[in-house]
Amino acid sequence: MKILNVAGARPNFMKIAPIMAAMGRNARIDPMLVHTGQHYDQRMSDLFFHQLGIPKPDVNLGVGSASHAVQTAEIMKSFEPVLLEHRPDAVLVVGDVNSTIACGLVAVKLGIQLIHVEAGLRSFDRTMPEEINRLLTDSISDLLLCSEPSGVENLRREGVADSKIHLVGNVMIDTLVKNRERAQQSPILEDLGLTAGEYVVLTLHRPANVDDATVLGRLLDAFEAIDRDCPIVFPVHPRTRNNLAKLGLSERIEGLTNLRLIEPAGYLDFLRLMSSAKAVLTDSGGIQEETTILRVPCITLRPNTERPITAEIGSSRIVGNDPAKIIEAWQSIQSNTWPTPQVPLLWDSHAADRIVTVISG
Repeated sequence: MKILNVAGARPNFMKIAPIMAAMGRNARIDPMLVHTGQHYDQRMSDLFFHQLGIPKPDVNLGVGSASHAVQTAEIMKSFEPVLLEHRPDAVLVVGDVNSTIACGLVAVKLGIQLIHVEAGLRSFDRTMPEEINRLLTDSISDLLLCSEPSGVENLRREGVADSKIHLVGNVMIDTLVKNRERAQQSPILEDLGLTAGEYVVLTLHRPANVDDATVLGRLLDAFEAIDRDCPIVFPVHPRTRNNLAKLGLSERIEGLTNLRLIEPAGYLDFLRLMSSAKAVLTDSGGIQEETTILRVPCITLRPNTERPITAEIGSSRIVGNDPAKIIEAWQSIQSNTWPTPQVPLLWDSHAADRIVTVISG
């Protein structure tokens, strides 16, 4: 069974690595890897592939950054000849980036079975481009592999047949567990002069947070309060860095005396940063999941989440961009009243093996 696996952007790499490894152990599956090149930074892309042991892609489309429409169209145009040449039995896509829906559409229109890993997640916020990608990919997929029970419930509510839906667990956790010990060898804490348990990690990249001066200014109000208590390490996404300058907020961010602005980190460095942090503030989806396993409190700078299990068990608190709510959550961490969460069902580092079992029948 020839399966063509698609990776497009940084969040995909942590998901595709254990799947490729599990497929390589199954004699019934002949896996191929296509990297669409959607990721904005080729150097970081190569670093992730190296650190996670992902095999060199069989095909690299090299699409690069662009608007949503242009990027999606370019991926589709480049991906179709690959399918016509290799004629796989199935295409597997992960997550919710533009490559996910673009490659899914091309596969289905050519009559090729489509498998979606991380299916069924819903924020119920259609202003998020990722939500559109999730909804559309699930609607055309033949196998829908879910990371948490909410995914199964959402798909059933949308009328998807039970025979297509499988709860397999979270492949990002497979990658985290495999690399956690290696990450402890990273020198990043020493390089930044940090002490474990005495700093906060911040990531911020969603348009709703970084494209509007008022919203970004309100977030800075909260960061200024936290900055007075402990260092904040901020790997800055290129979009965020550009907007800080464009919106006239660079001087204000540079005025945070405890803030460490750094370039986006590799997987092992960032895993070390997260695992040793007092807390993480983020608008990322995957980081909500990783901090759950790391037992690090996560303050989620969004009004909603497509990963509700993290909020239900108390590992993540959804606070939006309200400075008062952010500071209240921070004070809960400072006072040691943050709950200790349980591990969600099937987040046990064996999700990729279950995925391969479902696919191989």
